Amino acid sequence: VVPSVAILAQDSVQSAQWQRPCTTMAPKKQTKKPLPKAPLKKEPAKKEATVETLFEHRPKNFAIGGDVQPKRDLTRYVKWPKFVQVQRKKKILLLRLKVPPSLNQFKTTADKSVAAQTFKLLKKYQPETKKERKERLLQLAADGGKQSGKAPHFVKCGMNFVTKLIESKRAKLVLIAHDCEPMELLCWMPALCKAKDIPYMIIKGKSRLGQVVNKDQATCLAITSVRKEDEADLAKLVSSAKANFNDAGRPKWGGGILGPKAQHVIAKREKALADEAAKKAGLMI
Repeated sequence: VVPSVAILAQDSVQSAQWQRPCTTMAPKKQTKKPLPKAPLKKEPAKKEATVETLFEHRPKNFAIGGDVQPKRDLTRYVKWPKFVQVQRKKKILLLRLKVPPSLNQFKTTADKSVAAQTFKLLKKYQPETKKERKERLLQLAADGGKQSGKAPHFVKCGMNFVTKLIESKRAKLVLIAHDCEPMELLCWMPALCKAKDIPYMIIKGKSRLGQVVNKDQATCLAITSVRKEDEADLAKLVSSAKANFNDAGRPKWGGGILGPKAQHVIAKREKALADEAAKKAGLMI
């Protein structure tokens, strides 16, 4: 059977369509975005059984505008007054510099117990105040200028007056303040007491000595006489002063104490030299 021309033409057209490249893309599948899930229902929090207490717990909030901040140690951030800075620098300077013996001897002061006994005795012989002196002179004038009884026993003060008492050997005990400014005013007095064989004692605080004689400060005091009932106490203080000060030997140099950084550097250097010497000794053997 001979195929017709129309059928052959149709077959050729269909084969040509299959061989032609396809320029159109397949349609994309439209995927729907999943909707967000509904939030889960929060279960109501179980109410804890509250215990009634006397003090309610109130946590503090230290944020800006909240509770007052707690106290902190701000020592390192404080701008100290000028006199405090000078005191601290002076103390460090006295540690670093070498101090001559005549000034270094004032760093050795009487013990606390000995100083307490000394002031206990001195309070019994405080000089009269201006008011008491005025009353005594008025009473003396009323009596016609006749002084009855012996002269009262008082502690003597004043650097020039005490010096005269030491030179004339009338002073039985001399008390010198350790913080006299400038120290050159009194640095010679211990040597004078040793030369005249007068017992002396270095006491902490010129203000404490000043309170005894009704003044703000006193550089030195002297006891010349006491009543009979206090002679034993004075003898104990004199023996203590001679043992600790008069017979203590010559004063020594002071100061020259380096800071911690310098001490560590020197210790490290000495250790290195010692290690090197040990190595050399090992090689020599």
